[in-house]
Amino acid sequence: MDGLKLFGMEAEKGRWLLVLSGMLINLCLGSIYSWSVFVLPLTEYFTGVLGQTVTAGEVLMPFSVFLAFFAITMPVAGRFIEGWGPRNVTIIGGVLTGLGWMLASVTTSVQMLYLVYGVIGGIGVGIAYGVPVAVSTRWFPDRRGLAVGLTVLGFGFSAFVTANIAGLLITAVGVMGTFRVFGAAFVLLTVLFALPLSFPPAGWQPKGMAAAGGAGGPSCECNRSEMIRSPVFYGLWVCYFIGCLAGLMAISIAKPVGTEVVGIAPALATALVGLFAVFNGGGRPVFGALTDRLTPGTTAMLSFALIGAASFAMWLAPSQLTYILAFVVLWGCLGGWLAIAPTATARFFGTCDYPRCYGLVFLAYGAGAIVGPQLAGYIRTTTGDYLGVFPWVLGLAVVGFVVAWRMMKSEYP
Repeated sequence: MDGLKLFGMEAEKGRWLLVLSGMLINLCLGSIYSWSVFVLPLTEYFTGVLGQTVTAGEVLMPFSVFLAFFAITMPVAGRFIEGWGPRNVTIIGGVLTGLGWMLASVTTSVQMLYLVYGVIGGIGVGIAYGVPVAVSTRWFPDRRGLAVGLTVLGFGFSAFVTANIAGLLITAVGVMGTFRVFGAAFVLLTVLFALPLSFPPAGWQPKGMAAAGGAGGPSCECNRSEMIRSPVFYGLWVCYFIGCLAGLMAISIAKPVGTEVVGIAPALATALVGLFAVFNGGGRPVFGALTDRLTPGTTAMLSFALIGAASFAMWLAPSQLTYILAFVVLWGCLGGWLAIAPTATARFFGTCDYPRCYGLVFLAYGAGAIVGPQLAGYIRTTTGDYLGVFPWVLGLAVVGFVVAWRMMKSEYP
């Protein structure tokens, strides 16, 4: 397979454009994280224009429905990537995502939003999200963690980009007009960036990899039914769940902790959320590269050590500086897990059945998305403030560290 070309370049160079394509696709798909920008305008639209009584909680529900269907669809959609090809599956997912946004523009109740935005849009993202990740794992057996981290970087940065665009559009064309613009743009962009997506020929390796001993290769090649019989799978799943639960708890309470606990002005707290989002995106290639250089288990333990230290600092000595540093770490580690987990899945179980394998692992993210914010809300209600969240996160980080140490390795004594 010498002389293989991508975009008119040697495959070793051209494959980086596939990473860029996947990053831009994820920038569109990750617009779900800008939902908070829509909450107040939608509440005003339903109450002021349609004369309905709605609460902010009801308008937040499409966000949860979207994430739930996103996570559920991932393992189901993975089986079609091999048969239909990465280009076609991404186009289907991108069209459904855009359709969910466009149909949201004609809804007349929050219940309709649950269906068209939450269900249709969530299914669309669940179909498309895993494809660029699978493409990167195939083309980068030598630098898999870095490639996957850069691919999903777009999802992490999306809120920083799309929230600002959404704010401008809502002012210019209204909230429903913004849904239409976003929907049309996402269909166009995901179809365009999906066109070059493909898997490498069977057996392809970048030059020099074989001589280097196949660095970064999987410890085994197995299908999903074999994976679920491995204790490594359960260790990875539990660690991914804890990492996402801790990170999503931090995302859900970032602003109120700043204003209620350490006395930061609301405007500054909002600006800091944008800063935290940058670290959420940046954590993905950083932890992906660390997974390449170290091992998935070692990188996982490092992540839990950082999560535990940040939580302990907030619990022991809450201050404005502590808040900023702790939430930078917590958001960064959440982003890191979006690179550690897909890289570890390929490292432990190979790429022959990767889309279905990672789809099952990704259910840990969905579970964390549901449990994390709900647990934070329960602690706030029962204790009276958000400081009570941090000893829980510290305890979970200790559990995650032990599980990663004992179970996230390919061989057992």
